[in-house]
Amino acid sequence: MAKLSGHQQKTFVPSQETVVQPEDADAEANRVKAGTDRVFEKGVEQHQAREFKVALQTFQQALIGYRQAQDLQGEGKSLNNLGLVYYALGNYAEAIAHSELSLAIARQIADRRTERQALGNLGNAYRHLNDHVKAIDCKQQSLNVSREIRDQRGEMAALNNLGMAYKAIGDRQTAIAYYEQSLTLAQVLQDRQVEAQVLRNLGNAYHSLANYAKTVEYYERLLTIIRRSGDLQVESQILKNLASVCFTLGDHRKAITYHQQRLAIARALQDHQNEEQALESLGVIYEAIGDPGRAIEYYEQRLILAKTTCDQKLEKQAIATLKTAYCAIGDYVRASLY
Repeated sequence: MAKLSGHQQKTFVPSQETVVQPEDADAEANRVKAGTDRVFEKGVEQHQAREFKVALQTFQQALIGYRQAQDLQGEGKSLNNLGLVYYALGNYAEAIAHSELSLAIARQIADRRTERQALGNLGNAYRHLNDHVKAIDCKQQSLNVSREIRDQRGEMAALNNLGMAYKAIGDRQTAIAYYEQSLTLAQVLQDRQVEAQVLRNLGNAYHSLANYAKTVEYYERLLTIIRRSGDLQVESQILKNLASVCFTLGDHRKAITYHQQRLAIARALQDHQNEEQALESLGVIYEAIGDPGRAIEYYEQRLILAKTTCDQKLEKQAIATLKTAYCAIGDYVRASLY
């Protein structure tokens, strides 16, 4: 046999740039997924910080990553959170579109938690679009899933949202029944934020039924929780509501107490609008109980506030009120001074 020449004896070396071992592919996929998971978590943080426009971009980036990795669970969760962000931005059509896609994937892969969340998001969006039939249907499904998987927080949220949906269609008794169940769970889970929200909803529902005794009961329980949080603005609003309901009930002593507390908060916060309203309300109550002298004291403070803040419109109103108050007690000389 003929011997090969030197250049014919070169050893063939296969190209290494196109050879990818299976374990290398898995490592790369895991690396990409880990990076996408971090992006997703960043979006969650941004959403919690109410940075909705930034969160929208972040979740869109996560969605692309999960789709490239063919990670259906991640894709479903990203679509769900995009629905949440669109809802927060008031774009209910997009919220529904993304939540529907999330729901379809969740059901395909039996991700019950994401299914529950997507149904909840759909219910909220439909409620804001005044499509209460669809809202109730979605919320009921969300409630059913929550109970099946024993997700008490999901159950609590679904019950509260069902209450809001039924109140929107005028079925206040059914709304109250759902609120009460949600309140029980909020107390079991020691979720003060949701407990406060449900107590407010119950107070409002009973107020719309003119059941003022129950309204006061729930508002007072709400006040206790809000005072623990130290949110003076919210506390002031609750005190205003309580004073108004107590006045309607004829409980003038309580109404005065709540307005005085509201007045103190308004002055501490230099909230002139609430200060003026509290002063006027106190004057009205003292007139109603036959104590015009105390009423005039508060009306005088209201006038001083108007002058201090250079509010000419309020100053004219305060002067007119004082004229009327002095005339009511027959002191026409003092009335003429205004």
